Amino acid sequence: MTTGPAMFAKALSDLPEFLPDVGAAPGAWSDLPDWVRTPLIAEGETALAAPFPALHLEDWLAFSRSGDRVGYETPYFARRRQLNALVLAECVERNGRFMPRIAEGIWLICEETGWQLPAHNSLVRGGPRLPLPDPDQPVIDLFAAETAAQLAVAAQLLGTALEAEVPGLVARIDRELDTRLFRPYLTRHFWWMGKGDEPMNNWTAWCTQNVLIAAFTRPTSQDVRRAVVQKAARSLDAFIKDYGDDGACEEGVLYYRHAGLCLFNAMLVLDRATAGKLTPLWRYKKLRNTAEYIVHMHVDGPRYFNFADSSAVVERCGAREYLFGKAVGSPLLADFAASDWATERRATLPDEINLFYRVQAAFAAPELAAHPTRPITKPDIFLPSIGLLAARDQSFAIAVKAGDNGDGHNHNDVGSVILYKHGRPVLIDIGVETYTKQTFSADRYRIWTMQSAFHNLPTFGTAMQSPGEDFAARDVVTLLSDTAAEISMEIAGAYPPEAGLRSYRRSVRLKKGHAVTIADHHDGDLPATLSLLFAERPLLEPGSISLPGLATLTLTGAGPLSLETLPISDPRLRRAWPDTLYRVLVPLVGPDLVSTIA
Repeated sequence: MTTGPAMFAKALSDLPEFLPDVGAAPGAWSDLPDWVRTPLIAEGETALAAPFPALHLEDWLAFSRSGDRVGYETPYFARRRQLNALVLAECVERNGRFMPRIAEGIWLICEETGWQLPAHNSLVRGGPRLPLPDPDQPVIDLFAAETAAQLAVAAQLLGTALEAEVPGLVARIDRELDTRLFRPYLTRHFWWMGKGDEPMNNWTAWCTQNVLIAAFTRPTSQDVRRAVVQKAARSLDAFIKDYGDDGACEEGVLYYRHAGLCLFNAMLVLDRATAGKLTPLWRYKKLRNTAEYIVHMHVDGPRYFNFADSSAVVERCGAREYLFGKAVGSPLLADFAASDWATERRATLPDEINLFYRVQAAFAAPELAAHPTRPITKPDIFLPSIGLLAARDQSFAIAVKAGDNGDGHNHNDVGSVILYKHGRPVLIDIGVETYTKQTFSADRYRIWTMQSAFHNLPTFGTAMQSPGEDFAARDVVTLLSDTAAEISMEIAGAYPPEAGLRSYRRSVRLKKGHAVTIADHHDGDLPATLSLLFAERPLLEPGSISLPGLATLTLTGAGPLSLETLPISDPRLRRAWPDTLYRVLVPLVGPDLVSTIA
């Protein structure tokens, strides 16, 4: 088994003579139980009663003019969700009731000038966003590839019925796929494809997965399929090279689903199309670790440790996580995903724009429902590739980040702590607001949620942490045992020279069954003030902070405490948090501050 560099390219270097279609639906729709079929039809009926959203020029231009992404993206994604609902309802019902609207939705998408988002309308990585899409130079971004896969799967699922409804529409789909996806994919280099040591991110697995889905659900030529496989293999190698052996996703929990899970489906399509050429790789330990990352980040219910641009609340696990766990031989992930899915039994994924995922979820639902319930023990773990420790006891769940400030979707948060007690937030990571033009620009760290002063970290005068991989934790030491979990690190290196720091040593210890202790030792020229972030209004007394009915923080070495309220109106943040969050400012009156949470 090849598990080193270029493992995908080597595994796929000797392809079978014939590369077959890959079916999106693994069985007959009529075999699905009524509890899966009925909501699919109901969602289709809702979609049938609503007009398709219009896409307006002024909304496209809003990104370049004001930085707004929502005005265009909201109807763009709604149009695709509506089409999915109609397609799935027709697949289940099969009497033609939904076909006229399906044809209309496909026509509208084929008529869009560009399938990429305004925020991604660039020909080079990090380059200027072009004001308008150019149909002569299609940009393959995340959602151009996603749209291509959606139309390809729809055409596979409804091909003969779609052709009978509107003769020539299937050919139109294939023409658009050739023009907007296959030709530019095979003749141009987009940054996410990978080149040399250039760092990749979720885009690589996400785009590659959707190119593969499109190529193998449509009757593309054998030459195209071979070329797509070879290029996809190189891209997947470029993607996995940036992961440590621990499989940690530095982009956070949210992007695990666009990174690790997209790697899974890319491999699934490749394995089916190449007569099992990738089968030996499923047992590669690094891949299994990549799959299990989501379990290690779980806190309780829909809450997760949310470093980087992830929210503290994300959708529950389901079919993709479950199937990934099975594929890599991980009972931990399979059991966790099945248990998480069972809390809501979400067989239809109405908010998902990837039609392949929705079909996957519908057909996996009966197996998920039948999966036996087993107790799930999440082990304490340290992930050295990103410097993250996660540990638990009967009361606490804690995560501490060492690492550096050069992560994908980075926040300046070296040394920060997230803490839950009985599944309720004690010390929080706020997350990220709705994406705008500023989010991925040179002004990213002017956004307050990205700054170390709005994480559980110290500020020196007005000096906060700086971005970049050079701003990192040093001398990291960890200890994991049955009775304690501990991490200690030097974080002075995460701050710029103007912070006047010689040393800031942070040690965090969970003594299981007792308490959490955060010990900070400071040696510097400027006054140090520690920020602590809370989701509930804390009560302040000299030397203590209490969250009534939840936890008490006892502070030794602290000056007078002060409380700030942080109004939260952003819709993305409101999915995880109430309308007000709180920051407590803790001055250090000496070199040492010890915070004990019980």
